[in-house]
Amino acid sequence: MPYDERMVAPMRAELTTTGVQELRSGSEVESFFQQNPKGTTLVVINSVCGCAAGSARPGVVLALRGAKKPDRAVTVFAGQDTEATARVRALFGQVPPSSPSIGLMKDGALVHFVPRHQIEGKNAEQLASDLGAAFAKYC
Repeated sequence: MPYDERMVAPMRAELTTTGVQELRSGSEVESFFQQNPKGTTLVVINSVCGCAAGSARPGVVLALRGAKKPDRAVTVFAGQDTEATARVRALFGQVPPSSPSIGLMKDGALVHFVPRHQIEGKNAEQLASDLGAAFAKYC
């Protein structure tokens, strides 16, 4: 069952106020990727858990401030926008579901993935550094 929207709104805003586009339905996910088949897209599967608050969201924000970054950044919210999250996970192929998690797609293919267990135990700066290395390689 989804959390009260009043509770998750600030968690959504932490990403959307920095320019990350939120996709809330399966059709929004499909439309976005149909309209943007080329280039690089950072995909953040947001979550209410502590590692999303302490590392994932702030790490993404820091990474996107760097000189090298993807063409676009989008987010879906696991446990809230279930259809959108399922559609994104389908795009990730055989990668097991994980939230929070972060995927980097290039020309429609997943080229880098950070699952929850690689977010836990890292601070925002460490995660931003890891993402920055992926951006340098693929963007």
